[in-house]
Amino acid sequence: MTVNRALRLIAGIFILISLGLAIYVNKNWLWFTAFIGLNLIQSAFTDWCPVMVLLKKIGLKK
Repeated sequence: MTVNRALRLIAGIFILISLGLAIYVNKNWLWFTAFIGLNLIQSAFTDWCPVMVLLKKIGLKK
């Protein structure tokens, strides 16, 4: 698995978890969903995301 594929997988999982938490726990979890979306937009322009650093350190290919 590559860094980009793992990043998309992690982002998708976090979005689904935060949406579930917003529905069943508290609507303020939607702020976490918005943060993930903004981080994805930022990474599209800069090709950098904090999670990518972690994924590279655990040995995933670029």
